[in-house]
Amino acid sequence: MMKFRFRRGGHDPQRDRIKQELFAFNKTVEHGFPNQPSSLAYDPKLRIMAVGTKSGAVKIYGAPGVEFTGLHRETATVTQMHFLPGQGRLLSLLDDNTLHLWEIYHKDGCSHLEEIHSFALPGRPGFDSANSPPSIARVTVILLKSACDVACLGTEGGGVYFLELSGLTLLEDKALFQDEILQSVPDDYRCGKALGPVESLQEHPQDPSKILIGYSRGLVVVWDEIARKVDHLFLGNQQLESLTWERSGKTVVSSHSDGGYMVWSLNSSSQKTLQPLLSTIPYGPFPCKAINKILWRTCESGSHFIIFSGGMPRASYGDRHCVSVLQGQTLVTLDFTSRVIDFFTVHNTEAAEGEFDNPRALVVLVEEELVVIDLQTPGWPTVPAPYLAPLHSSAITCSYHISNVPLKLWERIISAGEQQNPQLSSVNWPIDGGKNLAQEPTQRGFLLTGHEDGTVRFWDASGVSLKPLYKLGTANIFQTDCEHNDSLNQAEEEWPPFRKVGCFDPYSDDPRLGIQKIALCKYTARMVVAGTAGQVLVMELSDEKSEHAISVATLDLLQDREGFTWKGHDRLAPKNGTIAFTPGFQPSILVQCLPPAAVTAVTLHSEWNLVAFGTSHGFGLFDYYRRNPVLARCTLHPNDSLAMEGPLSRVKSLKKSLRQSFRRIRKSRVSGKKRVPTSSPSSKVQEANAQLAEQAGPPEVEMTPVQRRIEPRSADDSLSGVVRCLYFADTFLRDATHHGPTMWAGTNSGSVFAYALEVPSQEKFSERAVEAVLGKEIQLMHRAPVVSIAVLDGRGNPLPEPYEVSRDLAKAPDMQGSHSVLISSEEQFKVFTLPKVSAKTKFKLTAHEGCRVRKVALVSFASAACEDYAEHGLVCLTNLGDIHIFSVPGLRPQVHYDCIRKEDISGIASCVFTKHGQGFYLISPSEFERFSLSARNITEPLCYLELTRRHDGTCLG
Repeated sequence: MMKFRFRRGGHDPQRDRIKQELFAFNKTVEHGFPNQPSSLAYDPKLRIMAVGTKSGAVKIYGAPGVEFTGLHRETATVTQMHFLPGQGRLLSLLDDNTLHLWEIYHKDGCSHLEEIHSFALPGRPGFDSANSPPSIARVTVILLKSACDVACLGTEGGGVYFLELSGLTLLEDKALFQDEILQSVPDDYRCGKALGPVESLQEHPQDPSKILIGYSRGLVVVWDEIARKVDHLFLGNQQLESLTWERSGKTVVSSHSDGGYMVWSLNSSSQKTLQPLLSTIPYGPFPCKAINKILWRTCESGSHFIIFSGGMPRASYGDRHCVSVLQGQTLVTLDFTSRVIDFFTVHNTEAAEGEFDNPRALVVLVEEELVVIDLQTPGWPTVPAPYLAPLHSSAITCSYHISNVPLKLWERIISAGEQQNPQLSSVNWPIDGGKNLAQEPTQRGFLLTGHEDGTVRFWDASGVSLKPLYKLGTANIFQTDCEHNDSLNQAEEEWPPFRKVGCFDPYSDDPRLGIQKIALCKYTARMVVAGTAGQVLVMELSDEKSEHAISVATLDLLQDREGFTWKGHDRLAPKNGTIAFTPGFQPSILVQCLPPAAVTAVTLHSEWNLVAFGTSHGFGLFDYYRRNPVLARCTLHPNDSLAMEGPLSRVKSLKKSLRQSFRRIRKSRVSGKKRVPTSSPSSKVQEANAQLAEQAGPPEVEMTPVQRRIEPRSADDSLSGVVRCLYFADTFLRDATHHGPTMWAGTNSGSVFAYALEVPSQEKFSERAVEAVLGKEIQLMHRAPVVSIAVLDGRGNPLPEPYEVSRDLAKAPDMQGSHSVLISSEEQFKVFTLPKVSAKTKFKLTAHEGCRVRKVALVSFASAACEDYAEHGLVCLTNLGDIHIFSVPGLRPQVHYDCIRKEDISGIASCVFTKHGQGFYLISPSEFERFSLSARNITEPLCYLELTRRHDGTCLG
């Protein structure tokens, strides 16, 4: 007998080279607002700003596109940061009492940030100080001398130490202890008590050899470094919070724990000043909270500015987060919705700029956003920020990306956004240091985020800076408590003169308003927005204001199915009569699903005037031109009782919910790997339990070296009727010779429904109704949830979007060869031929990799080496946070990358892919991480910072 040996396909060097030219994984930039900011710094020479966070991150920002990010090795809070002006160096202090020196350096024509030195201060807890200088207590305040050579460290023990900056070495002989200060203090002031921690250190604005030192107990000292003597004493008797110099050095302002501030004169011939020129409690006479920080800025055109944080009346407004701006008789109390971290002014700092500060802007960092106030324009309006926008001003509930946005739509969206905020300042962004070297984006991109409060926000995602463009609100369409809140705000007292600033507002008037799904046609400017209470809004973009009533249609997805009673929330009641709308997207029709469950899938075909939507009960098809329903299909299984509860109903019975959760956890630990569907809004508890089961259950049984056992799912699993995806396609469904419009729906139980649609020609839209006939019904063997459906043409390419071909923006699909449908479930990808629906190719991801599919997209990868070469790939994100790329239609694995931590369930759930090989996912409630899978299409910061640094590390004059 003859034996034949077949050679296994080895590595193809040419294919490997093509892969390198197509695919490359990079995490490129973080969009949004840093999570849990803890400190702020500003360099007036380079006009750049730094934000430190509780996780040890340092983020530096200049002009839009100029960004640097660093991360301390220690996961500790950055409590203070100070720039060495003009040098591109930054000194940071962590809450573990360590100091770190960062430096911006140049490489390959671009600037980068790195940590160059660190210094562990002796005497901190757990630190072996046997060979160290005398103990240094915890650092409370840092002052960088203007010569950029020495840092002064004030401590809890009341000592002041001096650190040489170039190598972070302690200058022991210069240390200043309280004993030395107390020798100059009158006996009756001393009273045998210590002076307390150092609260403030400020260099004399005209004489760098003198330092202003403020102690907690209230004593303020001007210390002459060269003569090593006390130059002046201010004998304050109120607990000190902060100090600031007036520019000439003749006046000192101190703020205190009783909510007051004092102005002290340095003009007196005496060495001691017993009484201040002015002592006032701005929001008195009743007890007030401490003024944590105060600034005094002189102004050539009029009265000086006094700016301070805190000081609110304790009983009435002790919970408010405020920064007050006082100029002459004008007082504005800026009222923020989160805690004030720090603030600074952008003003003249050089002697050559004159003898006045002339502040241009006030920059306030609060816990959830950054707000900039224009101090030169009457009324002190807010300056719109080109970056650092609080994405989470209301919690993000969904995301949607649109590539290659047409210029006309882009301009119309920007115009609508500008008309929304006429009260904003028109001055340029004041933090504008550095140069953005990145090329102008080759195409415009929108990132849309849906929010808990019923808003959809449009962001410019074309470049490094994620810039807000337009906000669409849907709450005004429904009867909610919004109007009541507005009337409450108007009824507030006139004193203090509060002004609401910032846009962070985490409270939703009604959880049913939350946006769940978005679809937008970029060619017709038509959009569909679907929410938590089954509301589906069809909207059109209008450049004019309008007042009109909204048509309302209802669609019963249960189709009179007996035995089911909806126990969840009620539908949102639309307002009666006409509603006023501003320029932008305006609703034309509201389709209400019944029962009013959260919408789980939506798709739009503007060429056919159709919108399809699905919930946990079924799916519907609606003709928004004729304003009538085309189809409703119930997908419920007889045992789908959980689908009738709704995600909000279980809040009513917390105890019952907790009991059920613990029972499920115990059950999942016993049953090991029993699978549960995890992506519907109602099944977050099950997802958590599945994670626990994976961690606690027995290991997988290995069937073969490469394949794992997949347990078939029970047909009566709860929530099996959830509609996971919907899709429109012009393809062959009835026979191989006639193609036409079709609609596809996939469910949680692995069912796929394909409908043939009779869509009239555009001339006959008003005469004939659209009809839908069930053409095919596919049941996947393992009943895994269907994540995505896509039809491929005769060449194996995805079908173009509506209007792309008719407007010469895409090649016409191949309608000669046979089409196929690619169905992606949580466990495998499978290609079926059309119209016969016979299996052609498949890849069992769960069997091979032991993971489950969470997100899928068809992506076009352009070659980095050849301008004209591109390939389509199937990109898949798994529950382990891995990204796999497969060829289409062959489903051959190409590359895979580790992208998101598998424990980061919310990050995986929030991921969205673009059509050209990039993606976004939430790394915190307020930040998107942007990544690239394409070797050619990369969006990353490329910037340059002009530095004035000598080789010895000191500043240039």
